[in-house]
Amino acid sequence: MNVISDKKIVTPRRTILKKPEVLAPAGNLEKLKFAVRYGADAVYIGGQSLGLRANADNFSFDEMKAAVEFAHEHGAKVFVATNIIAHNEDLHQVDDFMRNLQRVGIDAIIVADPALIERTKQAAPDLELHLSTQASTTNWQTVQFWKDEGVSRVVLAREVSIREICEIKKHVDIEIEAFVHGAMCISYSGRCVLSNHFTARDSNRGGCSQSCRWQYDMFEELPKDDESMEQIGKKALPMFSENDPQFTMSSKDMCMLEFLPDMIEAGVDSFKIEGRMKSIHYVATVTNQYRRAVDAYCADPDNYKLNPEWMEEIRKASHRSLTTGFFYGVPTEKDQLYGENEEMPQYDFAGLVLDYDPETGIATLQQRNKFSVGDTVEFFGPTLDRFAQKVKEMWNEDGEEIASAPHAMQTIKLRVARPVSRYDMMRKEKK
Repeated sequence: MNVISDKKIVTPRRTILKKPEVLAPAGNLEKLKFAVRYGADAVYIGGQSLGLRANADNFSFDEMKAAVEFAHEHGAKVFVATNIIAHNEDLHQVDDFMRNLQRVGIDAIIVADPALIERTKQAAPDLELHLSTQASTTNWQTVQFWKDEGVSRVVLAREVSIREICEIKKHVDIEIEAFVHGAMCISYSGRCVLSNHFTARDSNRGGCSQSCRWQYDMFEELPKDDESMEQIGKKALPMFSENDPQFTMSSKDMCMLEFLPDMIEAGVDSFKIEGRMKSIHYVATVTNQYRRAVDAYCADPDNYKLNPEWMEEIRKASHRSLTTGFFYGVPTEKDQLYGENEEMPQYDFAGLVLDYDPETGIATLQQRNKFSVGDTVEFFGPTLDRFAQKVKEMWNEDGEEIASAPHAMQTIKLRVARPVSRYDMMRKEKK
């Protein structure tokens, strides 16, 4: 039996019966391919309706077909988020949309609304149903209810602790998916109307403007009914000094990489990374570190040790300080971004390796962000341990020596310190 302490699950010798899935976000087809190449067992995407990321690129049905073909060729699955809270006018498109998802070979949908679940079971019975975190599932009896309704996997609410996951798995034999990395909503499992109020963009229908991450000034006096906003502004007294950081309701980002053994021992079947609108560099870097950690733990759980370089990589892809969310108890003010954010190194995806000549040690790259002779760059890849080097010389595709690569997608050749492979990436720290 597992014995849970503050941030540790202590168990006797373990046997891993099923390796957990690494589930990565994919905002477009290129990101999907990078996620799969960098270790994702499955990816989740959005279609052009019924999802909660209206501002992501999202996929047409033709793009979904191409995504499924690529993923399946590489042994990965594709899930589609159809997790809006539907209004009456949304229902007319559901049947055809689900039939098309089934036709192109989507492996599962991520759904929150009971109406969409029932209509999918009728219109596209071969689609596997995964219950979205938007359904705010936090206890085992609710999990059992959704299993009885035909759901094969439940994406738990972010408010669930590791103790509660253990309890759920003890009572219900069902796949459990949990967010392990990425941005966290300040509201309860995304049930927020700040965006609706400030911008008339419905957060539960794909339009969230992330109002909680804005910066706010605070004033002492409340308005009166008969005063205009201009009059109020003249009378209100600021509750801050000029150099004070502006108030924010923003949460730190979740990161459970250091505590992955706890998640595995609790019985989580799928480790979900948030970020369909994040960069290729973010998706590739974060996915690969969870891939490495899962593989290392499952290969030898009794002798597993976290490689500190994995966390260094995570920090190079992160934009906010990190927290463990609700997994070890209710977050406190230490898990919020009050004041200044922790200083995090920021990197640009500078080049993609297209080819490598082992005789000359010269790599051919596709430029993705400007870099120049004299810059220090880093190379990393799905199986490549990162290394840094200075760019000493480089050439364009005509063999002419150049000092800088300012043009998007131009082909560059440069000598590298170690062997690299196609689809390895080169990054450069932002100045």
